[in-house]
Amino acid sequence: MAKIQVAIVGAGPAGLLLSQLLHRAGIECLLLERHTRDYVERRIRAGLLEWTSVELLRDAGVGERMMREGLVHHGVVLAFDGRVHRIDLAGLAGRHMLVYGQTEIQRDLDEAAAGRTVWEAEDVKIHEFETAHPQVTYTRDGVSHTVECDFIAGCDGYHGVCRASVPSGRIREFERIYPFGWLGILADVPPVHDELIYVNHSRGFALCSMRSRTRSRYYVQCPLQDRVEDWPDERVWGELKARLPEQVGARLDTGPSIEKSIAPLRSFVAEPMRFGRLFLAGDAAHIVPPTGAKGLNLAASDVRLLSDALIEYYRDGRETPLEEYSQRALARVWMAARFSWWFTTLMHKFSDDPFAHKLQLAEFEYLTESEAAAKAVAENYTGLPFSQAHPHHP
Repeated sequence: MAKIQVAIVGAGPAGLLLSQLLHRAGIECLLLERHTRDYVERRIRAGLLEWTSVELLRDAGVGERMMREGLVHHGVVLAFDGRVHRIDLAGLAGRHMLVYGQTEIQRDLDEAAAGRTVWEAEDVKIHEFETAHPQVTYTRDGVSHTVECDFIAGCDGYHGVCRASVPSGRIREFERIYPFGWLGILADVPPVHDELIYVNHSRGFALCSMRSRTRSRYYVQCPLQDRVEDWPDERVWGELKARLPEQVGARLDTGPSIEKSIAPLRSFVAEPMRFGRLFLAGDAAHIVPPTGAKGLNLAASDVRLLSDALIEYYRDGRETPLEEYSQRALARVWMAARFSWWFTTLMHKFSDDPFAHKLQLAEFEYLTESEAAAKAVAENYTGLPFSQAHPHHP
């Protein structure tokens, strides 16, 4: 039986980042991932980082390429009925964002964690996590393994084994399903604008984003029942251009898609995020619609809180930060869930109800005329400071 200090289930960005931070603090950890490294690295995900996430990746020693290739954004653009309004993130909140694809973050973290990750770990199960001697079992190449550990970090996503292992009476789940999806297209064409553009249009939502100065990521709202096969490239580009303000659409470069997919939108939070010596982090505990660019950043904030708590435990023997982890993490989660829900409600077409659209227009007018309203958007979009995440969340 192997013995390790921290067993981490899931080698996505959350698990890898936690492993790297603990490793740099001299804490022994082991990562278990059921997929291949190539499969995980190929997953197309978001790429907009709050500056606290940027600083955490730098603290983990994996920020060199990110800082060299990432694109700093000082603002974000909202468009309604052909009108555009820029939210000055830097001027209003004093903070910036950084565009750096999650695929690239995954690769940087994979390289740093070489030797600490067991890829293609099958039939992973967690045991005795309510006791002082948790265990994780798994199979690799037909051989069964048992790992005894001090703590288990569940970073294995929404469909992972860790949250599913908690007895149903011990956990409470909150969920909101949205009645549409995002069709995303990735193409090697220059971005239509140097900052993100969020579009509210009578035909549905659209988003102009990017991964680099030569690679663009665009989204259009679509019905949940649609399939990728229903959306050939020509239809995607035509629909996107139809929804963009005329002056923006005139600059749109198009090209063959590298990747195309449809993602459903949901808000999901599980409480609590700690069960004895099992700690949930990232998508294992919460999911937010991508409108507010909070998914990866929430995972990073979980990892920051959990790594700090574990490091303090092993360095000083203090258990209070571990005991407070769930409350502190959930305080940030619910603030981000609220903003993501609000921003999704503002920017998307939920129905043909003219009253609902008039309310959206009134909200947009308020944002253009009120510095206080715009500042609230800027503060939430760039990420609220950790000091505002009150540790005594109910």
